[in-house]
Amino acid sequence: MALTDTAARTAKPREKLYRMADAAGLCLEVTPSGSKLWRFRYRFGGKAKMMGLGAYPTITLAKARERREDARRLLANDIDPTAHKQAEKTAQSALAHTFEELAREWYAYNSPRWATSTAAKALQYMEADILPVIGQRPVQEVTRPELVALVRKVEKRGALNVAGKIRQWLSQIFRYGLAKGSVESNPATDLDVVAAIAPRTKNHPHVPLSEIPILLGKLDAAKCDVMTRIAVRLLLLTGVRPGELRHAPWSEIDLESATWTIPAARMKARRPHVVPLPHQAVASLLELKEITGSYPIAFPGRNNRERPQSENTVNKALHQIGYEGRQTGHGFRHLLSTELNSRGYNRDWIERQLAHGDQDEIRDTYNHAHYLEQRRQMMQAWADSIDALCAGLNVVSIKRKA
Repeated sequence: MALTDTAARTAKPREKLYRMADAAGLCLEVTPSGSKLWRFRYRFGGKAKMMGLGAYPTITLAKARERREDARRLLANDIDPTAHKQAEKTAQSALAHTFEELAREWYAYNSPRWATSTAAKALQYMEADILPVIGQRPVQEVTRPELVALVRKVEKRGALNVAGKIRQWLSQIFRYGLAKGSVESNPATDLDVVAAIAPRTKNHPHVPLSEIPILLGKLDAAKCDVMTRIAVRLLLLTGVRPGELRHAPWSEIDLESATWTIPAARMKARRPHVVPLPHQAVASLLELKEITGSYPIAFPGRNNRERPQSENTVNKALHQIGYEGRQTGHGFRHLLSTELNSRGYNRDWIERQLAHGDQDEIRDTYNHAHYLEQRRQMMQAWADSIDALCAGLNVVSIKRKA
């Protein structure tokens, strides 16, 4: 006998769960707590199954019968209604999943594997260029034309390196989503095909060695922030990358042994780098320690001492003293390489000092801890030659045997 709405409404709970049948597999399940739940009983693949159709009275008898018929139509097409319901639920959940949620999950998963500077830049560009544009979009709805427009916006302001990174990160985020089942395709593939053509690569500009005394003199005369002056001198005396210097904690620097050991996590080549410190570098670091020694970072930011100095600080100071387009913080590495190679030093010593990788991976692995003492002598001679030049002496480059 078919169930009536009156019977459903007046059904009372009992000590044990019981069911009131309607027709064609529909029944109302009454629990000891008084809940009333619609159930549809059916067979699929030779097995008895049951699926929920909602709670009474929110789902009326008439609505429950509609849902039963929808399930029976699926069965007629050899589709399990329970599996179909779960698939729809998963699809709706994925649609509600925003791109920002997926992107931040991808970042949290990958950032511990990156160098600190890489993680910071990835987060900076993600929050500045990607998330404001598509962050709140359902991740399943993001299209390739949207991503092309996003990247072109970055290219138009001339930030082609940033655009390249963003293309790479977008593809990785969607690949991560594919692996998780959050998306069914990767709309960020092949974005490089429509990338703007990059201008011919230029080396970071640097002045000739003969002009270094003038540059340092102008820096001192400008009464530039003392930390910035020290940063410029250390870049010149060590050849490290500006990012490696900015993020350096005091714990990496051993002034007694005149050695700075940068862990693999902070290095571009993902291997530890030992930097021998000439006497002049040690003196500059001792001066700096009087100012920032109470902080974890050797070059803390002006407004937030827990964060490193801005990446623009050194280049801005060089710009202010008239060296825009002629000298950058990174350019000191090119100056060092040019000068040391011209003086006949062993190329392997120079490449190791600059923390460049060897194209021969086996040789690179074997040599990674070599040449520290040779480099210490080489860098001390380099620092002495700068001192002599600044003192107005006539310094002659002397060929060294490899």
